[in-house]
Amino acid sequence: MSESASHHPTTAVSAASSASPDIPRPQGGLGIFRLVTTVITLIVGGGVFTLAGDQAAGGASGAAILTAWSISGIGVLCLVMTFFALSRIKPELKGGIYSYASAGFGDFLGFNSAWGYWISALLCTVSFSALLCGALAYFFPIFGEGTNLPSVIAASCLIWFYVFLVSRGIKEATGVNAVITISKFVPIFVGITAIIFFQKFDLGIFMANMTTGADPGLPFFDQVSSTMMITIWVFVGIEGAVAISGRAKKERDVGKATIIAFVCVLSIYLMVSMLSMGVMPLSELAELPNPALAGVLEHAVGQWGAILINGGVVLSLVGAMLGYTVLSSESPYEAAEQGVFIKAFAKTNKKGAPIVTLVVTNIVVEVFLIAMLFSDSTYQFFYALSAGMILLPYLLSAAYFAKITFTEPEAFKGKVGGALILWRIFGIFGVVYSFFLAWASGAVGLTLMSLLYAPGIVMYIWGKKERNEPYLKSTVDKVVVAIILIAAVISLVLLLTGQVVL
Repeated sequence: MSESASHHPTTAVSAASSASPDIPRPQGGLGIFRLVTTVITLIVGGGVFTLAGDQAAGGASGAAILTAWSISGIGVLCLVMTFFALSRIKPELKGGIYSYASAGFGDFLGFNSAWGYWISALLCTVSFSALLCGALAYFFPIFGEGTNLPSVIAASCLIWFYVFLVSRGIKEATGVNAVITISKFVPIFVGITAIIFFQKFDLGIFMANMTTGADPGLPFFDQVSSTMMITIWVFVGIEGAVAISGRAKKERDVGKATIIAFVCVLSIYLMVSMLSMGVMPLSELAELPNPALAGVLEHAVGQWGAILINGGVVLSLVGAMLGYTVLSSESPYEAAEQGVFIKAFAKTNKKGAPIVTLVVTNIVVEVFLIAMLFSDSTYQFFYALSAGMILLPYLLSAAYFAKITFTEPEAFKGKVGGALILWRIFGIFGVVYSFFLAWASGAVGLTLMSLLYAPGIVMYIWGKKERNEPYLKSTVDKVVVAIILIAAVISLVLLLTGQVVL
């Protein structure tokens, strides 16, 4: 959710909107070219501007970074194919990414998938706030690194202004999508072209970076794992690529468009990542303030490069944060409509806006923004947490898909092409990749994720009682609750004793 979301407000909003059978779906009309460009626009977000610095800051060498990209390239492709196949095989599951978890493993895990998706989306807003103010700091130094008091005040004003707009029924300001797209892609392509055209790529620097990272003493495997959360962050929202399938002129174009878009996006990320390593040593890249690409271009072509990137980031995120205000309110609203969240979340005002989820979501965002003042937490910290929260929805979706490749092989006939064994491989690799990402998130990531999932148990029981429905019936449900609560208690102890520092 992008970047990533930075990402993919529109995709995720489309996905959320399509969750309700009462909401009319847009009619088909997009050819394969427009499908490809739409998906690319939805996936590429703010994370691409910070890639170079984030990867270097983790201490990874160029070889480790390339290894991480290779793993994520395969893993994300498997997830892409998983969501594409599920949209074709199980079109009746209209509840978004969490409906797959519910269908495969019961409504409690389905709820947790919805909960994780929501928290991930609102954490995107928090991370965007830090990155936005970090970019503004280039023009207005008062914002520091984007996490100080002026930054929190500015971000708070912006997000509550967006709440006001959305509460009035304004989901997209005229031209917002066009501004986001132009402000993202023009700086990226100008930057890539400038480095190549002005011959600022130094093969000697690149080869030195391949073997030596910012932390030479870090074991290779740790270097790879430190880069993994960055690579998944810039792909968050990939699940939304299939949400636009209803807009395609030809149904068979959806799969092709999704794969082509994925390859294009991966190519953009690799170019930014690799070219940056040919401009500056990784030890210097690691010290760049966000957005790091601005520092890379300033080093390569001068001040105009930094102005271009920082200006592009500001315009892109101002628009993207409006999209995420919509997404992070629509997502729990749709979940409540489907009986997954408490009934209050389904309330709307006279304009039809989900006012309860709007306000509750922004209160949670505000709490995180204020917490940012009293910790060393940065943009990277919050996007890692956001990416971590969406891992459960990804894992459960991949696990459900892997399950039906074995239990419902007949469901594939006439719905998707290719041998069944290939789809089984996609499903199994998607599960393995999701587990690997959970491991790569580390002790701090898993600690915080358990604390963020724990309050969801109260929401789940509350919602079930409201509807006079049974809850936590199965042994699996009880085991999951026990795991979450035990992990949360251990996490609190670690935090309070200072063994884990935020």
